[in-house]
Amino acid sequence: MAEKLFGTDGVRGRANSWPMTAEVALRLGAAAGRYFRRDKQDHRVVIGKDTRLSGYMIENALTAGFVSSGMNVFLLGPVPTPAVGYLTHSLRADVGVMISASHNPATDNGIKFFGPDGFKLSDEAEAEITRLLGTGVPPAAPENIGRARRFDDARGRYVEYAKTTFPSGKRLDGLRIVVDCANGAAYRTAPAVLWELGADVIAIGVEPDGTNINRQCGSTHPEAAARKVLETRADIGICLDGDADRLILIDETGRVADGDQIMGLIASRWAQEGKLKGNTLVTTVMSNLGLERHLAAQGIGMERTAVGDRHVVERMLAGGFNLGGEQSGHLVMTDHTTTGDGLIAALQFLGFMVGSDEKASQLAQVFVPVPQRLVNLRIPEGSAPLETEAVQAAIAQGEAALKGAGRLLIRKSGTEPLIRVMGETEDLALLDQVMERIVKAVKAAS
Repeated sequence: MAEKLFGTDGVRGRANSWPMTAEVALRLGAAAGRYFRRDKQDHRVVIGKDTRLSGYMIENALTAGFVSSGMNVFLLGPVPTPAVGYLTHSLRADVGVMISASHNPATDNGIKFFGPDGFKLSDEAEAEITRLLGTGVPPAAPENIGRARRFDDARGRYVEYAKTTFPSGKRLDGLRIVVDCANGAAYRTAPAVLWELGADVIAIGVEPDGTNINRQCGSTHPEAAARKVLETRADIGICLDGDADRLILIDETGRVADGDQIMGLIASRWAQEGKLKGNTLVTTVMSNLGLERHLAAQGIGMERTAVGDRHVVERMLAGGFNLGGEQSGHLVMTDHTTTGDGLIAALQFLGFMVGSDEKASQLAQVFVPVPQRLVNLRIPEGSAPLETEAVQAAIAQGEAALKGAGRLLIRKSGTEPLIRVMGETEDLALLDQVMERIVKAVKAAS
């Protein structure tokens, strides 16, 4: 296993191709089981999944690997990624696993690990699991083989917990809410939570068939929810992704609000209420410059990390901060969650709505974004165009052209074979020129 196994968010790839094969999943389960075994009788792992067809294959292979190493397996079935983090800690498990490729198409899948505290693993833990997988894990003695069982109450427990994060004494009565579950893991939990809190719920993306997750729906395709909001005259639309750890909002006019806008609102409100720890928001290098300026005007700090909600959470824990996230819609509130949670983030926003006479459109646009362009370029597996002199020269020329009046961010995706080229500045003509030069160079070098 010389190749790097873990990316920015666990192990991910095309289903039934390396590394997302049944063989690798079995060995990975055994290695993770060996890593997390403790000196006690009951070694426990919880495994959740989204609605992808390949989830059955990966789930069974992981289960075999874990029980062969002496771990007892609790199978949660289709639940959101944050539910796995929550239940790992709640059930006092040694490790939690989510089988999902998040916002990727149904042909992909992935494996995310959570430690006993409910947070995603560190780089060091992932490296040690990879080492164990490469060296081989001795199986447990016959009398120490683990057991596997279905945990039928997983979804209900998460639904009840999610409701506790909504402001006490408030209800969603009178609000018409469109919720797009992306035919993914939250197709039953999200509508249930909103309905139980009193909302008039219009649910779309709730008919998973194993192949339609994220297909023209959810947070990566908010157009479907926007149309439904306008058609039904809803007060707000909530768009989740395949594993429900992302949130994109649609206001009553059909306008989209991304993670930056939602984080800007929550940070401002929490700062006013004295709830924003360290008076700081943690986000990534992708967040818009307009957000940074908006927060600075209020005396609120903003720290940037590398892309990936895991990096955001690591900085939050190290700095004692309680709010962070990504422009893509991952929002982490460590007072409530251990990882991005689209539904609980939406409940925070809805709490602001029911506590005022403000509409979603008044709440969801808290700053004017600096014009930003993002181009995703698919590259052949194994190619490294960013290392070529031509691409590096194009990037250097672009940075010089912006002269500190904007930003460039060019990086390789950690979850897909893509080069992401992002730039932002008020001068749109200059931005287009700079972006075009870099995109051409990357294409030529691929």
